[in-house]
Amino acid sequence: MDQNMEKVMRLRMEKTAKNLTANGMETVILEHAADVVPKLKEMIPEGAVVAHGGSMTLSECGVIGMLKEGNYQYLDRDRPGITPQERTECMRQALLSDVYLVSANALLEQGMIYNVDGNGNRTAATLYGPNKVIYVIGMNKIVPTFADAVARVKKLACPANTARLSCKTYCAEKGECVTCAKEDFAIEHGCGAASICNEHVLIRKNNIPGRVTVLLVAENLGY
Repeated sequence: MDQNMEKVMRLRMEKTAKNLTANGMETVILEHAADVVPKLKEMIPEGAVVAHGGSMTLSECGVIGMLKEGNYQYLDRDRPGITPQERTECMRQALLSDVYLVSANALLEQGMIYNVDGNGNRTAATLYGPNKVIYVIGMNKIVPTFADAVARVKKLACPANTARLSCKTYCAEKGECVTCAKEDFAIEHGCGAASICNEHVLIRKNNIPGRVTVLLVAENLGY
C-alpha cells in the first residue's frame, strides 16, 4: 500500500478504535491477519465452548483451523456429514456459548458495528446470549456514516456473499441490491426465500463490561 494511503487508513483505524472503546467495546489494532490467531489464543481459555457466524474473514485469518485443532468445545456448524437439523441445533446452541466469533459487514467511524443476516443467528448472538463476543474486522470494512454502511452491504457484501453461497438472488446476478437498482422497489418485493439480507442490526453501544472486543486488522479481509 502507498505510504500516504497507509497513513490515512491508520488515522481512520485509530479514530474508529477510539470511538469503539468509548462505546464500551474494547478494541485492539492488529497489523496483520496472521496476528489474529495468536491473539485469540490469548483471549480464549482452553475448554471454552466456542461458536462463530458465517465469515470469510475468520476463514482468511485461519481462525476456523485454530478452532478445529485447539482444545475447545467447538460448535462446528459446517462439520462433514452434519444434517440440516443438526446444523440448526448447533446454531441454537451457539447462543449459549462462552465465546462467539464474528466479523462485520461494515464498521462505522463513529464506533458502531453494522451486520445484515439471512437467518438471524449471527446477529442474535452478537446481541445477547454468549458470554463473550469477539469481532475480527479488516480495515476495508470502515465507513464514514450509516448510509455508507448500508450502501456497502447492498453494493458489495451481499452480492459477493450471495455469489459465494450460490443464492439465486437479484444481487448475485446483477451485482447490486434490487433496491439500489430500483429505488421505488419495496424491500419486501426483493429476493424472497433466497434473501440473505433479512435482519439488519446496528450495534451502537455495549453496556456489559468486557463482553465485546473488536480485533481491528490493518489489512483488507472478507467482503
